Amino acid sequence: MTPVALPGGTFTMGSDEHYPEEAPTHPVRVGAFTIDAHQVTNAEFARFVRKTRYVSVAERAPDPADFPGAPPENLQPGSLVFTPTPGPVDLRHVSQWWTWTPGACWSAPEGPGSSVKRRPDHPVVHVALEDARAYADWAGADLPTEAEWEYAARGGLEGAAFTWGDEPRPGGRIMANTWDGPDFPWRHTRESGFTRTAPVGSFPANGFGLFDMAGNVWEWTADFWTDRHPDAAAKPCCVPVDPRGGDAERSLDPAQPQFRIARKVVKGGSHLCADSYCLRYRPAARRPQMVDTGTSHLGFRCVRRT
Repeated sequence: MTPVALPGGTFTMGSDEHYPEEAPTHPVRVGAFTIDAHQVTNAEFARFVRKTRYVSVAERAPDPADFPGAPPENLQPGSLVFTPTPGPVDLRHVSQWWTWTPGACWSAPEGPGSSVKRRPDHPVVHVALEDARAYADWAGADLPTEAEWEYAARGGLEGAAFTWGDEPRPGGRIMANTWDGPDFPWRHTRESGFTRTAPVGSFPANGFGLFDMAGNVWEWTADFWTDRHPDAAAKPCCVPVDPRGGDAERSLDPAQPQFRIARKVVKGGSHLCADSYCLRYRPAARRPQMVDTGTSHLGFRCVRRT
């Protein structure tokens, strides 16, 4: 798919009606940029790996010095994989459905024995921030800022709850790859036909012609995480983001040194977003993600600035 050129402009970012980290709404101006029409796919990431011999973070053994006292069997390459529970669980404890899986990585998304050979057009997953940055640099691109991503996701719909409007399922139509049914994380109705990732472009594009800006996989942005948006009338509460990503690989966030591992904003929700648990497949939604960690529902797309 051809990348989409956006003219930029001023839009209302955030939401005052959903989760507290999305507030307050405030006007933001972004410059012109071009953004990938879809999330980076397994085929595209595989081409990058073949050309560069890149080894992703999930494929590298952790440094024992970074994890003093950790059992040797835990210091293996791997990543976090979603595992459905056998029945209803306390939704406050995410460890019940996330499993550290040795051998899980972008090319083996469910761990040893799994493969992406039959999923070339699915979004690549298990990418840490360093992996996304490396691909973007190779492609002559960048990761979007949070504001750029949200502007693009809204598709010109000012203030709408979703990338397509205010109704979750207009006319009963499923608009994104999210969790089907109310019984997260154990029972999936399979109404959409997908229980994990879907091929990019399987659902309708937004008003800008961009696919999967809601659901499928979360997407990295360049911005450090803050618990709320800075009030538009106040001074910014966080370190300004260099759009070229110069601060991306620092282990610490200068504005939040209490966190040993910096956290960046991820956007868009994923196939695990259930209305009964995580109504975050909306353009205003945002979550923190540690920069050294990928998961089976986290990917990215790239931008180029004019």
